[in-house]
Amino acid sequence: MKLFTQDEAKRICDKIIALSSADECRVSINGGRTGNIRFALNNVSTAGLVENVQLSVSVAFGKRQGTAAINEFDDKSLEKVVRRAEDLARLAPENPEFTPAIKKQDYPPSATFNAKTAAIDPDFRASVAAHSIEACRKNKLIAAGYFVDNTSFETLANSNGVFAHQEYTDSDFTCTTRTEDGRGSGWVKRSASDISKFDPREATAVAIEKALRSVDAKALEPGRYTVILEPNATAELIGRMFGAFDARQADEGRSFLSKKGGGNRLGEKLFDEQVNVWADPWDANVPVRPWDATSMLARQRQDVIKNGKVNSLDYSLFWAQKQGLKAQGRHGNMIMAGTNQSTAELIAGTKKGILVTRTWYIRMVDPQSLLLTGLTRDGTFYIENGKIKHPVKNFRFNESPVSMLNNIDALGTPEIITGDEVRFKMAIPAMRVRDFNFTSLSDAV
Repeated sequence: MKLFTQDEAKRICDKIIALSSADECRVSINGGRTGNIRFALNNVSTAGLVENVQLSVSVAFGKRQGTAAINEFDDKSLEKVVRRAEDLARLAPENPEFTPAIKKQDYPPSATFNAKTAAIDPDFRASVAAHSIEACRKNKLIAAGYFVDNTSFETLANSNGVFAHQEYTDSDFTCTTRTEDGRGSGWVKRSASDISKFDPREATAVAIEKALRSVDAKALEPGRYTVILEPNATAELIGRMFGAFDARQADEGRSFLSKKGGGNRLGEKLFDEQVNVWADPWDANVPVRPWDATSMLARQRQDVIKNGKVNSLDYSLFWAQKQGLKAQGRHGNMIMAGTNQSTAELIAGTKKGILVTRTWYIRMVDPQSLLLTGLTRDGTFYIENGKIKHPVKNFRFNESPVSMLNNIDALGTPEIITGDEVRFKMAIPAMRVRDFNFTSLSDAV
């Protein structure tokens, strides 16, 4: 299915709004072309291309709302979806948290589209898999992984004159490598909006080295250790914390940012002074759309954590109005400051510690403290006197990202993290953390 240009999408939005007799009308059009290739046991298993475009119409009569969606775009279908949304709105009960459609906004475009990524074809995807498979065969390893690329667009409009259109590209690659006897395992993940910044040979080499070095892992007693967490090892832990920067959850006593007796902890110092995190739709490395799709509000650059202090929270349009505050588009990415130190340099500066490649199977234990539990996987190593001494068996851990960010000893170079396992696009550094709590051993490799 053909992806719409801005002019084509605007004509459809204008038609929808003109057809509606409701008090207000909101339109969203999303379309994408996603290509993928998967491999396992050193062979390609599946490959495919999926294309789809969908239109959603939301209307309101007073505080009664109705929404309908369709993926047909002839005039008869457009009228049908509008009438369906209106019928549903008339049947719906009033929404006590209804907020009227916003007024016209300014959306300065962000650099979310890359022509080289949009031009990826089946031959390119096959070459990515081939590089991984061939390198693993040469090293007598077994490879499994996938590469996926996406080219998409999003359009939104409402009856108050709001209109925005933006195109996107992104790609994700993961590869797991195992020794033939199953005693060693390595893993790597890479994300790139600009495909010229992705090298499958470099990425696979990382996973190969991890697998070869992780054979004959020794058991260490569980306990509190200094750890070096690679960026992917922290991504889901830190991502869950970022997802809790919601003002309503905090004000209603449902998060780690809730204050005893009511209110939130905005302005309080909760982290080490080295911790600086901000959201910026126009960041060159992790750009996102300059609006919040839920509210249609424009996003702004915001300092989220500044020198360890909670500097801003995410407000929905309803909650901002209830609190008498001005709403902004909610965060779409999270960028954490780091240094120019490589992971190798962090290791060299560690007297005793553990290097963690990946955390996995993360589950919430206590939302109030953000205590999480999970496992290490695919390359866990003991460090002594600035060098990796030997692999160690994997651990289960119980740890809170809030505690982690209070125990930072050193930060490394940020890396781009995207994908289904994280809520935000992120740039996260490797970090050396004191007193990380390993609670038991795991038999997983």
